[in-house]
Amino acid sequence: MGDPIRTQANTAEDIAYGRSIIKEEIAALSQVADLLDSSFAHAVERILSLPTGSRIVVSGMGKAGFVAQKISATLSSIGFPSFYLHPAEAVHGDLGRFDSNDLALLLSNSGETSELVRLLPTLKQRGSHIISITSTPASTLGRHSDVVIAMGRCAEAGPLGLAPTTSTTIMMALGDALAMTLVQRRGFSREDFAAFHPGGDLGRSLMLVSDIMRTGESCCVVHESVETKKALRLITETKGRPGAASIVNDAGFIVGVFTDGNLRRCLEHDVEFLNKPIGTLCSRTPITITPDKLATEAARIIQERKIDQLMVVDERNVPVGLIDIQDLLAHGMIRPE
Repeated sequence: MGDPIRTQANTAEDIAYGRSIIKEEIAALSQVADLLDSSFAHAVERILSLPTGSRIVVSGMGKAGFVAQKISATLSSIGFPSFYLHPAEAVHGDLGRFDSNDLALLLSNSGETSELVRLLPTLKQRGSHIISITSTPASTLGRHSDVVIAMGRCAEAGPLGLAPTTSTTIMMALGDALAMTLVQRRGFSREDFAAFHPGGDLGRSLMLVSDIMRTGESCCVVHESVETKKALRLITETKGRPGAASIVNDAGFIVGVFTDGNLRRCLEHDVEFLNKPIGTLCSRTPITITPDKLATEAARIIQERKIDQLMVVDERNVPVGLIDIQDLLAHGMIRPE
């Protein structure tokens, strides 16, 4: 059956009604912001004072459960170990995953969700801290919590006022407020965040050359006096076959680089090159970078200079590694042409 024909009048009404729902939730969020009191600060302190190795176990039933999963994921992403515990599964054995040093963060609009209330005796017996996000501290959940972040009574948005809408939006916002306040208190940096998001754009943008460069057996370093035929064998035998070598002098300082491009030029112009010292055939003005630079800078240099390898040197100009274009491709820092 095809879609019904929509009229301009119906479209306008739908847009207006959609906007009204969003505005209802905005108004509810504004009221909750005004409700925040010392209990919110106490919740922050409870989490910050947890013993090393403790986890934040977040639980909720139904739609609140989905919000709980998101809050748990956010906490983990900012360095606070956390996992989601389904309250119904908890009473059938999963409470064994819960340690006495862990903190329970329980979400329930009514504060009377039976699956959550059934967890309270066991949590109390173990001496676990309980923080709840619920509409009122007078609820069963609120009365048995160490700290209550009160949402206040809120009407669910929509024509029936039954489906969780405004309440879950408020829970999500309170979870975000709690997480971001923890970030602010702990002094969590962009670098810290990137450490927990190595696969994301931020993680890639903050990776250092030292994070991705090839070192040790994967980096070929040859003295300038070595015959080219021997140097080529060393390059070929290098782990990962980067196809290039750093050329150094007696002091170990880099004086040049020998790449596939140098080899092709030798094959074209010098049939006797294999017996010559590689220092006489390498590029004597090597392009280098230091390990503390951003890997994105290495990507820029490789692309701009149209090279396949970039030598990494320390503050004394001694080779310590190499970045190959394949390494940058593997980390998504450049795109294949």
